[in-house]
Amino acid sequence: MNVIKVNRRQFVKIAGAASAGLVVAVQLPRAHGAEAKSAPAELGPFVHVGTDGTITVYVSKSEMGQGVRTSLPMIVAEEMDADWKSVRIAQADLDKKYGGMGTGGSGSVRTMWMPLRRAGATARAMLVAAAAAKWNVPASEVTVANGVVNHGANKAAFGELAAAASKLDAPKDVPLKDPSKFTIIGRKANRTDNPDLVRGKGTYGIDVKVPGMLYGAVLRSPVFGAKVVSFDDTKAKAMPGVRAVVKIDPRGSEFPWAGVGVVADSTWAALRARDALDVKWDEGAAVSETSASLRSEMTALTSKAGKGARDEGNVDTAMISSFKRLEATYEVPYLAHATMEPMNATVSVKPDGAEIWAPTQFPDWAGGSVAVALGLKPEQIKVHVTLLGGGFGRRAFPDPVLEAAMLSKAVGAPVKVQWTREDDMQHDFYRPAGIQRVMAGLDNEGRIVAWRHRMSAPSINAWMGGQDDPAESETGGLDDLPLAIPNFRLEFALARSAVPRGWWRSVENSANAFVVNAMLDELAHAAEKDPIDFHLALLPPGKKIENKNARAKDYPFEADRLRRVIETVRDRSGWAKPAPAGRARGFAAWYSFLTYVAEVAEVSVEGGAIKVHRMTAAIDCGQPVNPDGIAAQVEGAIVYGLSAALGGAITIDKGRVEQSNFHDYPLLTIADMPAVDLDIVPSKALPTGTGEPGLPPTAPAVANAVFVLTGKRLRRMPFALT
Repeated sequence: MNVIKVNRRQFVKIAGAASAGLVVAVQLPRAHGAEAKSAPAELGPFVHVGTDGTITVYVSKSEMGQGVRTSLPMIVAEEMDADWKSVRIAQADLDKKYGGMGTGGSGSVRTMWMPLRRAGATARAMLVAAAAAKWNVPASEVTVANGVVNHGANKAAFGELAAAASKLDAPKDVPLKDPSKFTIIGRKANRTDNPDLVRGKGTYGIDVKVPGMLYGAVLRSPVFGAKVVSFDDTKAKAMPGVRAVVKIDPRGSEFPWAGVGVVADSTWAALRARDALDVKWDEGAAVSETSASLRSEMTALTSKAGKGARDEGNVDTAMISSFKRLEATYEVPYLAHATMEPMNATVSVKPDGAEIWAPTQFPDWAGGSVAVALGLKPEQIKVHVTLLGGGFGRRAFPDPVLEAAMLSKAVGAPVKVQWTREDDMQHDFYRPAGIQRVMAGLDNEGRIVAWRHRMSAPSINAWMGGQDDPAESETGGLDDLPLAIPNFRLEFALARSAVPRGWWRSVENSANAFVVNAMLDELAHAAEKDPIDFHLALLPPGKKIENKNARAKDYPFEADRLRRVIETVRDRSGWAKPAPAGRARGFAAWYSFLTYVAEVAEVSVEGGAIKVHRMTAAIDCGQPVNPDGIAAQVEGAIVYGLSAALGGAITIDKGRVEQSNFHDYPLLTIADMPAVDLDIVPSKALPTGTGEPGLPPTAPAVANAVFVLTGKRLRRMPFALT
């Protein structure tokens, strides 16, 4: 466990470290209460089998609502030929035996697919070997079904063989099951943790309680990059229950908040004392930043050539000779993650180490950062991963954990730091704002012959301070746009901003899909062609593009798969039929996180506001593991996408975030939630992600529908009709 300085590319890939191999016969911590029920036998780092037949699968990814504590055990159970009703889950604590434990980039199922299949197949083979030895028969003649091992008249449940199997050496190169024989994967499964969640028994970070725990609240700098000059804590210390007041200094891009922390006997006491602090700030240069100043800078940068990020053909010549040219400028704002569970963490620092309880997407990063901050060795850090009340990329960052560690060290007791909604809204790592200017040329048959794309944004990579190209974190989906456009140029210009940036659900695809799909719709109408037909013409049948990423070499882009989801939503949405009176339909499609998604939005305008009635969607994410989980993820992505399209915007004035809570940063409510009609396209390809790819097409589909209805082009998010 080391400190991980994560850039955009690493964020998407880091969970893939676990796929390097599977360590078998590693001693694991037992599930809570398991000793009382049975003596678990370790059949690898992910699998325990109890003598009562209970199978415990250790989940090394963080559960934040995406259902990995169901989908990942399904993979193990399938290869074991287990009885799904006997499967239980346990959240894995940070341990190097699990490999990379980061959760992000819609990579949990994709990166754990082969490791967990091997884990299940290996456990199955060990149970078979134990049975063969017991019955003195060839292992090749032994069969397994639904948690029972069979040979003729001989039968044994997994629990009967667990102890003997655990003493065997793990076999290598165990054959995996033929997907045509899957009985668990691909079928709907209720979430394993639903009963606990419904009964309020799930433990989120906000629920953590440890003996002797105190409570912390931090007054963070209101201006980004500001520093504490001095503070008067007289009133705060005089308040009941206050134990200490501690100055907190920033520690780079992963923890940029200078502030003053209060430790007290309760969260309420800590918050009241925090409000009583009198802090003098050096506001620094960022105090001059506003949304207007940033917009002005990005507008100027996109009015001239930027740094080349992609250049194919001869754009200038093709543009000059084109039959018709269109130019449009698109704009997106900063966005906050607004997770339902505000940020929090609990840390207990002792002379011999630190113990962390946190709703974190990256326990490796959180633990490593605390080790460095406290001068401890990696092995002196324990990290317990709780349930996450939403993550979306925000909980990759370790800043709440570092705050709790600093306060715990100062008072010599465990401390839970709890953020308020206002803290969360005004001290986020925001999705970058950006401006993109696109010019495209059509020939006399209405085909795109040239595309010049200029974009400017304050990039995530630039904020993180690594050596990576600042453009890389913002140009995804554009630098590899797989459409058949013969002359294509992409330019990027870095805008300066003191606002912290981070990974937001679907990251740069949330902006880039909006721009491309909106422009394609404009071009289709200019060419007097159906927008779906226009898009399909840019996807030559049979076209494949090899993935240049070595970690994703088995996932080429296949135009036929994108065509299939587009054709599916066309047919499913009734695209060729007139929309109901007062409504119109719009279309968009996007390829991201190795997954293909298309959507059609059906909208109306009521009282001067956009109303989305139905979203028809199709997704090809390779082999579906849990269709119910996939549907939930696409629906959730649409909620997130509509929230950004219809209301979400973080604005800056005097270096401060102007929004503070849901009254001025509105999220989609259930009253405004459209019906979602989803088709999960059957596929035998390797599984890919589902948490993020459903978001990018949502906003452009809505914008394109509004144009059909009103004739007004929406090029700035969030959308406004006036």
